[in-house]
Amino acid sequence: PGDRVAVEPNLSCDNCLACLKNRQNLCQSGAAVGVTRPGGMAQFTTAPEKVTFAIGGLSFEQAAFMEPLSCVLHGLERLGPELADKICILGAGPIGILLMQGVRAQGASHITVMDKNPARLEFAAEMGADVTLADLSELQQDSYDAVIDATGSLAVMRQSLDFARPGGKVLWFGVPPSGEEISLEPFKVFRKGLTVLSSFTSVRNSYQALDLLRSGRICVDGLVSHRLPLDAFQRGIEVIEQGSERVRKVQVLPNG
Repeated sequence: PGDRVAVEPNLSCDNCLACLKNRQNLCQSGAAVGVTRPGGMAQFTTAPEKVTFAIGGLSFEQAAFMEPLSCVLHGLERLGPELADKICILGAGPIGILLMQGVRAQGASHITVMDKNPARLEFAAEMGADVTLADLSELQQDSYDAVIDATGSLAVMRQSLDFARPGGKVLWFGVPPSGEEISLEPFKVFRKGLTVLSSFTSVRNSYQALDLLRSGRICVDGLVSHRLPLDAFQRGIEVIEQGSERVRKVQVLPNG
């Protein structure tokens, strides 16, 4: 009682084939607090004890990044970047910035970030990107050990294969629209010997996320651009959808 906690919203049954193979993110009867069950954007909620994590001295604002950071860490575990890799990240939103810090912590020697939003590119440079570019046409083809899509844009995902070096890796991390398709040239994947990966939510990465936030190795200062009370929730949605007011992350403070 009285613990300050962050919630890992994804709930697994721990008994299906996926869970028994330690793939809880692919649970056959998975649920999520605030998605398939009540709890999102409310003043009060409940969550099972097994998905609550004590945050210690972290602020609630910092600890709110536990869940997105845990997803980022799972994605990087899937990707498996190597020391001194040259990395390209497509998209400089909050997730792109977390991915950038993650690959830097894993030993990337050079990170290029592409985004069409000048304000986001400016922030990416402040946070440590080596090169920032505003258009895909500015990226050099066949150049990067790993390319990470953090946009979910179908057009960007399709072109991501062009920028990976022969023998390189591509991680599709951004969430594309359901039911949509893209055309790919399979020979390109074959000829370049590419590894194309996806990443869905996280698998027991919450402790890692909190440890990295506590250590300061992952910095979320500056990622929150708007702090709004619960009754301004609709405005927060509109700001995100319009991409206005130099929006980064909108944080709703249900008791503020």
